[in-house]
Amino acid sequence: MSIKIIGAGLGRTGTTSLKAALEHLGFGPCYHMLEIFTHPEYGKNWIDLSKGKKVDWDTVFKGYNSTVDYPSCIYYKDQMAYYPDAKVILTVRDPEKWYESGSETIFSVGPKPLQMLTIPFMALASARVRQILGVLKMAGSSLKNHFDGRLKDKEYTIAKFKAWNEEVKKTVPPEKLLVFEVKEGWEPLCKFLGVPVPQGIPFPHVNERAEFKEKTKNPFSRKRPKFEGVQTA
Repeated sequence: MSIKIIGAGLGRTGTTSLKAALEHLGFGPCYHMLEIFTHPEYGKNWIDLSKGKKVDWDTVFKGYNSTVDYPSCIYYKDQMAYYPDAKVILTVRDPEKWYESGSETIFSVGPKPLQMLTIPFMALASARVRQILGVLKMAGSSLKNHFDGRLKDKEYTIAKFKAWNEEVKKTVPPEKLLVFEVKEGWEPLCKFLGVPVPQGIPFPHVNERAEFKEKTKNPFSRKRPKFEGVQTA
């Protein structure tokens, strides 16, 4: 397999919905941060990248045809250079809603107080738990660094969010880029990818905020997200 679609949109912009859509259209499996919880062995690659080490992208994405969300989106330029034929999708969202959603979810990623009491014992007994903990720590630090440690500064964080989107638009050749809001549905996505629009099948929308909160109650669960409903949150 080789990466055909590179997601450059930041987290909380409908990336889980896009993941489901791409997989339905035949561009899966699609790599997403959620994969860390079911395949924690992949985490070392992202930890190495966060430390400035080089990685083999074919190893990072072994078994995948597309990728979205953190931590992959941060390295979209490197992936473009490695996969020159890949197309890029920039998921976007109303900045105010994005910040509200991020504040309740990924901006505070990490173990909760009660989990901190049991995690050390779990880590001693489980290599999988140790791997997930390492990735969660990396993800939290990476996100904070990306926004210069000012996630609580709404105005600053939104400005950085907008600047990221503009940078992607300037970096990616127009013919290879789709700027996409998941509320637009199948048509623009399918046109960009050159595939038929699914008939009678609603575009997958995920209540990501509720799903995220459910997931963080037990970050070591292997449970997959459910794709249902018609609105994102």
